[in-house]
Parts: sequence; structure tokens; C-alpha cells
Amino acid sequence: MFKRICLFLGLNILIVASVSILCDLVGLRPYINRSGLDLTSLAIFCLIWGMVGSFISLLLSKKIAKWMLSVRIISNNANQTDMERNLCSMVQKLSIKARLMSVPEVGIFENAQCNAFATGASKKSALIAVSSGLLHTLSDSELEAVLAHEMTHITNGDMVTMTLLQGVINSFVMFLSRVCAYALVNAGRDNNRRASNGISFYLFTILFEMIFLSLGSLLIFFVSRKREYAADKGAARLTSKEQMIDALKALDLSQKMTKKEWEKQKSFAAMMIKPTKKVTFSRLFATHPTIEERIAYLESLSERYFSTDSYTRNPI
Repeated sequence: MFKRICLFLGLNILIVASVSILCDLVGLRPYINRSGLDLTSLAIFCLIWGMVGSFISLLLSKKIAKWMLSVRIISNNANQTDMERNLCSMVQKLSIKARLMSVPEVGIFENAQCNAFATGASKKSALIAVSSGLLHTLSDSELEAVLAHEMTHITNGDMVTMTLLQGVINSFVMFLSRVCAYALVNAGRDNNRRASNGISFYLFTILFEMIFLSLGSLLIFFVSRKREYAADKGAARLTSKEQMIDALKALDLSQKMTKKEWEKQKSFAAMMIKPTKKVTFSRLFATHPTIEERIAYLESLSERYFSTDSYTRNPI
């Protein structure tokens, strides 16, 4: 809990300071003045706030993951166990096959739940981390498929893609909420009686932000689920379709057995493999498809997607 509070405060202080400095550098004027709402200043203000916050989070994502989950880096450790050496060897071989210029860092975090994630600001500074439960539960073949899934997230640039999308959504949410709040507060007023500030404006801004952010989140979650399907397909091409399906089935079984453990740890849940859930309205707000959906997707793909020639002609 203390780590999360420090992280939250630290990130917010860094974002506020960065945005304030940037606004001063570009000479940004207040977006509400005596003449009314300056849409140009408002758009620049929202774009800076939306994008800067997202990219600061991206740049710090690897450090945050290491700190929050106590990830132990093993890729540069000379005193590796046989299991750790095998894990690093798999990542290195998959990196070569995926045509990555740099081998990602490899780490392990203590958690009985079978899980893994990839993070980092770029392909050259990526991290693949796996839980201790994953290492002790899955076979080498299944582990390789899971690593290939995370490797595909890196090669596809999913971390940057989702950051850009989040930044754009944040910017639109801030812009639209302020425009709507200003219009609502000043409805029926003439130009000489327009309210340029006040608690009602800020309260309506918060209300509209909540509404628009919920709608924007639907798009973010939809794209996230699509990226998971793409990562599964990429993993199947790096290994094999059957191997990836077997890994998903093993994960499904292990997650059903340790559902309580999953509920205890939700940090970085969006980056990790999700437990199976029934298809309901809440699935619209899920970052991952269910494992059943992922298996069905792989089974529906033609074998031509997984041939070596196809991989060469049409990279992941």
C-alpha cells in the first residue's frame, strides 16, 4: 500500500511539473478569459496534459513494474539456476526468431498465479517478466508459447500503441468535458454575463470527464483485446498453433485453481494474462478476451498463417 501511495504521488508531481514547464515554454494562455472560451488554448492545454501524462507513464513503466512487483532480473545474472538459464535461453532464441535487435531483459516475480507480462518504452528497452508460479506449473513447451506471446507484444509495439491511444483519448476527454461544462454553465446567458469560472464549472467538468472517460475506455479496451488476439497469433507463428493452444489451456486450468490468489493481486493486471470470465456486459470493459475466445480464434486461423514463408513475407 505504501509503495502505491508513493508511486501515485510521485507520478502526479512529475506530471504536473512537466506539464507546467511545457505550458510556460509554449507561452500557453489561460483557455478561459473575459472573452469566453479560447478553443485553441484549450486544445493545446488538453493535448499537453493528455499526452505528457501517458508518455511519462510509458517511460517509467519498466521501473514501476520492477518496483511494484519486486521483479528480480536474471538475464545478467552469472549465478543462474538451470531453470533461469533455460528461461533466458528461450527468450534469446525467440528474440532472434522475431528479428528483434536487442534481447529483452528477463525477470521473475514471486506470485503463485501463472502470469507474465512485457513492458518498456521501446523494443530496445523491453522487459519480459514471469511469475514463479508460471515457471513451476507450465511445461517448457507451454512456457515458450507464453514467452512468444509477450515477445509479440514487444515486436508489435503494443506498449507505445496503447500509450498513444490513451493519450489521445485523455486529450479528447479533457477537451470535450470542458467545452460541455462551459456551455452548460453559460446556457441562456448573454455575452456580457458569461461565467468564466466558479465551482459549478469545475463540478460539471468532473462529471463530463467521468462520462466521456467511460466511453473512451470502451475503445481502449476494445483495441487492447484486439492486440491480445494479435499477440496470440504472433506467438503461434513463433512456435506453433498447437503449442499456443496447449499453453492457453494450461493457463486456464491453473487460473481456475488459483482464482483467490488472482483476486489478491491486481497490480499491473492490464498487462498480464487474465483469468477466464463469462461473456457479459462487463466484458466490454475487459482488457483481455477470455481464454476460450482466444483458443477459438487460434483454431479458426488457416495453417498458412503459421508457415515459415508466411512469417517472412508478412511479419507479425
